[in-house]
Amino acid sequence: MTTLATAPALDLRTRFYEELDPLLDAHPDVDVVLAVIGSGYMARAIERHPGRVIDVGIREQALIGVAGGLALAGRRPIVHTFASFLVERPYEQVKLDLGHQDVGAVLVSAGASYDVSAGGRTHQSPADVALISALPGWTVHVPGHADEVAEILHREAAGTGRVYVRLSGQRNSRPRPVDGRLHLVRDGGGAPGVPLVLAVGPMLDTVLEATADLPVRVAWTATPHPLDADGLRALAGPAPVLAVVEPYLEGTSAAAVAAALVDRPSRVLHVGVPGETELRRYGTPRDHAAAHGLDAAGVRRRVTSLLG
Repeated sequence: MTTLATAPALDLRTRFYEELDPLLDAHPDVDVVLAVIGSGYMARAIERHPGRVIDVGIREQALIGVAGGLALAGRRPIVHTFASFLVERPYEQVKLDLGHQDVGAVLVSAGASYDVSAGGRTHQSPADVALISALPGWTVHVPGHADEVAEILHREAAGTGRVYVRLSGQRNSRPRPVDGRLHLVRDGGGAPGVPLVLAVGPMLDTVLEATADLPVRVAWTATPHPLDADGLRALAGPAPVLAVVEPYLEGTSAAAVAAALVDRPSRVLHVGVPGETELRRYGTPRDHAAAHGLDAAGVRRRVTSLLG
């Protein structure tokens, strides 16, 4: 994969902040819109690009409204805050001020499902990808490495579409291609009919650890929506046995997977944050991953149950 610059192994959110200054240099039509969160990390971008980093205060509905107005004026807004404040709280504005107006923006979240576990339920948003995917015309990227964040940002800053980029505190050890496709990472010996485990974004290293000695192939994507249906069909084979491991609400990708495999007899397991119960605990992100079965041990249990 070609990345835009050689950089230290940063976490995803830090790489986003460090990339903003060169991004604003390279794309004169881009503005950054904030609701306080993140402003303390953008001093260089604010100093070098006066008027192009706009902080609306703790007003998340206005955050999206301002982005919609900028887009209508021909600007390319990059909008940033925690996922629960970027997607859930101003969802009507995302639907109307961007979608209904048919204008583009790049929404970049932090916090993911439970990264800010100490902040409580107000700062957790496992349903964000499902909500965005329910609106027409959106692309969702879930990168798993800081270099992927940089590549996605520069590509989408030069575009015109509606894009959601979900940043997580979890990350993989190396970058992978972020071209929207599914990529085979482990071939399971290459035998036909070997079950397939599809890891989304930062879940790849966990899936590789969980399935190290299991008879499965492992694939990966950073773009779960729209899903690479042709790639899934090619990898899944004529009678798929498939597990989809996603770091957000379990079953978010179910409709897209079902549509891709509609003409094939298949057994499909979706592994993610369970939606039927709510974990009323603080703890650490690692605690939450274990409680939801999204650590290596939990993923292994679920995949083993699929294998029977």
